Amino acid sequence: MDYFLLFTLWLFFVPGVFTVIIARVTVSVSVMKGDSVTLYTNVTTTQQEEILWYFNDTRIAVIAGDLSRICTDVQCNEDTERFRDRLNLENQTGTLTIKNIQTADTGVYQLKIFSRSSISEKTFSVTVDAPDKVKTISVKEGESVTFDPGVIKTTNYVMRLYFNDSLIAEITGDQSKICTDDECKERFRDRLKLNNQTGSLTITDTRTTDSGEYKLLISSRILQNSVSITSLKTFIFTVIDSGLSSAAVAGICVAVVLLFCCSWLQLLLV
Repeated sequence: MDYFLLFTLWLFFVPGVFTVIIARVTVSVSVMKGDSVTLYTNVTTTQQEEILWYFNDTRIAVIAGDLSRICTDVQCNEDTERFRDRLNLENQTGTLTIKNIQTADTGVYQLKIFSRSSISEKTFSVTVDAPDKVKTISVKEGESVTFDPGVIKTTNYVMRLYFNDSLIAEITGDQSKICTDDECKERFRDRLKLNNQTGSLTITDTRTTDSGEYKLLISSRILQNSVSITSLKTFIFTVIDSGLSSAAVAGICVAVVLLFCCSWLQLLLV
């Protein structure tokens, strides 16, 4: 045992003899189903390293040191069909992007970088969540409504709220802004209240013209590990004319939900 220790120390300190340094980093990533996620290496290749990516111990991507061999999924391993045409490997850094990620892609992604003098490893624990169910909200005209992101806001978060695909509010760190265009200012004049602490948005004195689809997009970038995380919440909001009957109110709510479902079906069929 003592001789082995002395030999190891000799390898580290004798000039001209190779050194093996193992660096291990673990990163947790959460992403929504259907999104893309990028796993960053935080290195720039010198065409002397060999970069390998594994998913649950199965090799899914390789870059040879001299770029003579670059492959992903099926090309690297004939038994790997899971990621067919969904992996993008950046030649200069070895950074891996997974497109249209699915819940079955949840697992451990391991990066190994081999050079002449070192071996580094980085592990990504990736969790793929199904999109939140669409939330339906209805209030009577003149009442207030609050759209709550349901997350704890941090300085790295960027929250954006869209009304029928038009941006109406945004929080970036400690900065916030509401209605940067004239159309938004005219529609929601002095009726939007943004809570910088929670990221929730309240519409006061609601009107029937406020009915529609509201999307809350939450993006976060973990700067230390360069990981992007995005989540999406969708609200179908209906403002009911206070003079309508109960039957008419129910009919309007059903019509709005059906309209939303049909629009999503059309997108899926394109």
